[in-house]
Amino acid sequence: MLTEQDCTVVELPKVDTRLITPKAPAIARVVGNLPCTYGKSNSWVRNVAIDVSATALAGKIRIGQAFGIIPPGTDEDGKPHKVRLYSIASPDAGEDGRGNILCTPVKRTIAEFDPEIGGNRRAHRGMFMGACSNYLCNLSVGDEVLVTGPAGKRFLLPADAERHDYVFIATGTGIAPYRGMVLQLLKGPAGPTRRDIWLLAGAPYTSDLLYHELFLEIEREFDNFHYLQAVSREPHAPGELRGIYVDRLLVSHLERLGPVLERPSTLLYLCGIAGMQFSIYRRLALLGLLDGYAVPKSDICVTSPADWTSTQMRRGLRATARCMIEVY
Repeated sequence: MLTEQDCTVVELPKVDTRLITPKAPAIARVVGNLPCTYGKSNSWVRNVAIDVSATALAGKIRIGQAFGIIPPGTDEDGKPHKVRLYSIASPDAGEDGRGNILCTPVKRTIAEFDPEIGGNRRAHRGMFMGACSNYLCNLSVGDEVLVTGPAGKRFLLPADAERHDYVFIATGTGIAPYRGMVLQLLKGPAGPTRRDIWLLAGAPYTSDLLYHELFLEIEREFDNFHYLQAVSREPHAPGELRGIYVDRLLVSHLERLGPVLERPSTLLYLCGIAGMQFSIYRRLALLGLLDGYAVPKSDICVTSPADWTSTQMRRGLRATARCMIEVY
């Protein structure tokens, strides 16, 4: 594997952060709220568009960053709700071409309410509704929201985008920044890029794929854009009982995708659940493709990648400048 001094330097653009703080949030306005799943889905994800033209965020947010929303009301302890961050799904120019309208996919959070506070469980049971996600999904056009941000200065497209090829890997709402990045690269003012762009998206069901029709349309329009899907809870092929996870796409499309990952010019972006990051690391190592994207910090190399645990990878591998990670 590579040593740290061998890592390729990637120049990232300078971006603004914390123009609006949680202590002094700004008022923005909802201008769109539509489902962004592929047909009927039980995931309940909506693409919420927000007009920030009257705030310091106007024209200042860059794709790959996030903005904050402060929901109204108080938490279980009677304290005002804290800010929640949402990834920008719009290109740099926003949805309107002037940087005034940004959008983000918002997934409703519905789970059993049984938190632990101070080591003691609350006595009551019931369903927990996400304080901010459900609030956003319920908003109508014209409603006001409190916004903060921007946040983030690492998960970005490079300053000179034309020098690189791209492999974007996502699970669930982790696909949000890639919507904006793909639009920026192929339909932005400097586009369309001639470099290769691969988007690998994972979801439990086909209906859960976000912005699916948009990516299919872009794939038909641009020969250098490749869109692959991994559906985990539906049969992958006739006669199979199970689906596949997103790391399996690296194997099934290795003949075309392998040479792209081997290029020193390629940047790898991982966005979604944390477990996906480690499954991708493990798969890349097994395929001999991890060099350039992660370097060892310990004796992890003496263990077969097939036996690597998440703890080992968390402690023993460090992402290089060519690997951008945003996981939760």
